[in-house]
Amino acid sequence: MKHLKLFLFTLIAGFGLTINAQTADEIIETYLENIGGAESWNKLDGIKLSVKINQGGMEIPAEIVRLKEGKQMVVIDIQGQKVKQNVFDGEVLWNTNMMTQKAEKGTQEAAENMKLEKANFPDPFLNYKDKGYSIELMGKEEIDGTNTFKIKLTKSPMLVDGKKEDNISYYFFDTENFVPIAMQNEIKSGPMKGKMSQITFSDYQEVDGLYFAFSMTQGLKDQPGFSMSVDGVELNPDVDVKAFEYPEDEASEEPKDKN
Repeated sequence: MKHLKLFLFTLIAGFGLTINAQTADEIIETYLENIGGAESWNKLDGIKLSVKINQGGMEIPAEIVRLKEGKQMVVIDIQGQKVKQNVFDGEVLWNTNMMTQKAEKGTQEAAENMKLEKANFPDPFLNYKDKGYSIELMGKEEIDGTNTFKIKLTKSPMLVDGKKEDNISYYFFDTENFVPIAMQNEIKSGPMKGKMSQITFSDYQEVDGLYFAFSMTQGLKDQPGFSMSVDGVELNPDVDVKAFEYPEDEASEEPKDKN
């Protein structure tokens, strides 16, 4: 009888763990529902964020524009002067040189990697299977005192020095609200190669039925970085596509690719 009771207890406990356990798909499904529903997010053609970037005690207003077709840009306001950075028209990636104020093209490799970002609009988890992405629940982890589900997101391979490498990000979903509060990925090149970068998300607010993080920080994992606060979100903004075009008449000499 003692062994029977033990068996029944184990069976019931195991069943309880089964019905309470969360799968990666269930977490993502709940997340998308909590932020407005996949159907509503699929209707988006563009997003424009009005933000303030805070770094080293300096506050810089900026606008971030992302379109479904893959175009994107950041427009920084420096003492009333609008400066475009990280501009992508779908083929060409370019920035404004802060010293010369002239447009400069990025490398072809950087442009190819930027093309991959089209699939991440408006959210990498939206229709992730159709994109060829995969997700995996890595367990639970505490982030800044909050219990989270750690989800591994594997996206399309990216180019690093001419070679394709795994493109993996780790998202940490609050176990109560099922929204990400942090994202980490490994830096693949440059002086910080091998270190983990981290973005944190907080202060989720509703905009026309969809929820966005209105406060973010970005930097190296376990180190201070810069913060960004969102002042406003415009859905499906009216944007002149010419704003993304590389200004040939204002450009400086193009950089040479390393490869």
